[in-house]
Amino acid sequence: MSAPGPTVGVRAASRTTPTDGRYRWIALTNTTMAVFMSSLDGSIVLISLPAIFTGIKLDPLAPANIVYLLWMIMGYRLVQSVLVVAVGKFGDIFGRVRVYNLGFLVFTAASVLLSFDPMHGARAAMWLIGWRLLQAFGGSMLTANSGAILTDAFPRERRGFALGINQVAGLAGMFIGLTAGGVLAAWDWRSVFWVNVPVGIVGTLWAYFMLRDNGVRHPARIDWWGNATFAAGLSAVLIAITFGLQPYGTHAMGWTDPWVDGGLILGVFLLAAFVVIERRVVDPMFELRLFTIRAFAFGNATRFAGSLAQGGLQFVLVIWLQGIWLPLHGYSYASTPLWAGILMLPLTCGFLVAGPISGALSDRLGARAFATTGMLVFGLSFVGLILLPVDFVYWQFAALLALNGIGMGMYSAPNSAAIMSSVPARYRGVASGMRATFQNSGSSLSIGVFFSLMIAGLAGSLPQSLTAGLAAHGVPHDIAAQIGALPPVSSLFAAMLGVNPIQHLLSQFHALGALPTAAQEALTGHAFFPHLIAGPFHDGTVVVFTVSAVIAAVAAATSALRGTGAAPVEGTAPTTDIALSDTPPIPATSKEHA
Repeated sequence: MSAPGPTVGVRAASRTTPTDGRYRWIALTNTTMAVFMSSLDGSIVLISLPAIFTGIKLDPLAPANIVYLLWMIMGYRLVQSVLVVAVGKFGDIFGRVRVYNLGFLVFTAASVLLSFDPMHGARAAMWLIGWRLLQAFGGSMLTANSGAILTDAFPRERRGFALGINQVAGLAGMFIGLTAGGVLAAWDWRSVFWVNVPVGIVGTLWAYFMLRDNGVRHPARIDWWGNATFAAGLSAVLIAITFGLQPYGTHAMGWTDPWVDGGLILGVFLLAAFVVIERRVVDPMFELRLFTIRAFAFGNATRFAGSLAQGGLQFVLVIWLQGIWLPLHGYSYASTPLWAGILMLPLTCGFLVAGPISGALSDRLGARAFATTGMLVFGLSFVGLILLPVDFVYWQFAALLALNGIGMGMYSAPNSAAIMSSVPARYRGVASGMRATFQNSGSSLSIGVFFSLMIAGLAGSLPQSLTAGLAAHGVPHDIAAQIGALPPVSSLFAAMLGVNPIQHLLSQFHALGALPTAAQEALTGHAFFPHLIAGPFHDGTVVVFTVSAVIAAVAAATSALRGTGAAPVEGTAPTTDIALSDTPPIPATSKEHA
């Protein structure tokens, strides 16, 4: 069945034209606010988790509750990774603004429901996870269609600037969420979700009354088999990765769990079937032929690589600051979430400065030089982090974070503009969704890779060090051995949640009160746990940042090969020998935005 909509190529005469000056800024402001809000919620919960779990009266470090902690972190990203292509395609079919407006409404409604969690314990955690998934669905509709709406509204010579602002807002929201979460959670954990409500209400009404579908709708059959195999396949892979981070039996992680391995195999099989389906179906969800456009293919390849290198960075930085550096410098564990967010502001500032400037300049000078240089700068920041000692001098750490943000800002805006300008107008919705899928999937995979490397590094030495250190301070050997045998992921999460893991664990075993006062002060002070994990943690960061630097170098080389030239001009008839049924073909050798 074909979806309803105007005839292909026909625009509604009463609607504002795409290049109308006033409408451009309305579209830019509204979509930037929406993308910022959506990405903010992807990270704001990370810093707020201690307050959230305290508020719902649930111990996040209990072995049975680690699953709730992981899904609070990963669930939002998983949904966005899976759904952005589908909702982008729906925007091409039913109208990009229509789907975008619905996304604003869904996102706002979910935020209201999240802030009124009426339960406690595990049931409260399930309430939050469920509505977070719905919130991510609304966010997917916003992010998938915002780039297409801007591409429709702005002429080519201003498109890099507009998409740059939009892309910067998206990634800046992810960084600012780390600071905002700490500030809001210090007041009330529900405020983490309240903050979206007034913005969401204003944005929903504003979008409904002011945005116009300037793009062309394209009636098409919905690719049910493609949607099903893609959603199921990518979900299986990401869910398996999530459960792979949890302990299994006597193993520190779950990569030997048959269910995890089965999920990965099933996911890969379904994604392979998805590719076969998309090559045969008349109206595919995932336009594989877009990859015949060099700028689109190379731009998305570097976007995926950049997300893979960066996605887990914020988790490593949070653990580094909250678990080691801040306690060593006299900060209480309870205050570390807020200060970690503040100390990571140079990352956000670097990104906010470089993103809009590079986006505007790339409109005149081309995308390739900015994107490639930005990725090289991004990679160099990881080399600097490798050389940094665990107990660093802050200005050096801040300079490297700023360099990381500048590099990603230089890269992101021109790369997004090059991707969106390289595709024919009728595919902008699905192209925007595909771009977001590569970004979100890379981030989700990165979290799994970064955590796995860190846990593997700690698992080799932390149990023995922890057991010996506790016993040396008078903890009975059997209790020390039990604590030392606990999965290292608990210690990592404790550091990330602003909890003193030694005090927490000794209290659980009722061993703290029996120790002499001097031993209690030493074990629960600011130095024992940071010194315990500093060595293994540094070994893990060297591996993680080396992998990120190598990935960034490969991404920079790929970006340099994106080519030069101009993107296809809207309205021109593409020529190619590839054609599927009655679907207008995509140019097989289109030249891309420089």
